[in-house]
Amino acid sequence: MKQSLILIFLTAMTISVKAQNQSQMTINQEAPVVQTKEIVINATPEKVWQILTNIHNWDKWNERIKSPELQDNLEVGSSFTWKTNGSKIKSKIHSFTPNKILGWQGKAFGASAIHNWHLEPTENGTKVVVEESMEGWIISLMKKKMNEKLEDDMLYWLEQLKQKCEK
Repeated sequence: MKQSLILIFLTAMTISVKAQNQSQMTINQEAPVVQTKEIVINATPEKVWQILTNIHNWDKWNERIKSPELQDNLEVGSSFTWKTNGSKIKSKIHSFTPNKILGWQGKAFGASAIHNWHLEPTENGTKVVVEESMEGWIISLMKKKMNEKLEDDMLYWLEQLKQKCEK
């Protein structure tokens, strides 16, 4: 009886964690700052994935990123830190499907974000879709400026990723 109760409890916890991870995969469409951008890269999803998920090397191909540091193996629950636009961001992976989906939640002073990458094979390579929502008191205060900055950063990141993948 005791073993059955433990098994039921562990199963319920596993289902709860899986549901939580899946609910985090979606950006908050109601957040004050929301952007979605895409690009087609002339490279396989595997090559794009290899470059995108090598967090330690982000700063080698995207000069707007500084000091990226992954604390563990890259998987759901892993944490990493990085700097962009003068802010240090603490992020945690919430979605990880090799060659398809990479997503994280990040926090910085007065702000939180949900950021997702989606890779889809095409006849010409890989369609890369990036989406992000940002919220928090500082984001609400500077909504217009933050939307413009996020759009610019996403387009830049996609262009840099494309250049790196197509070398």
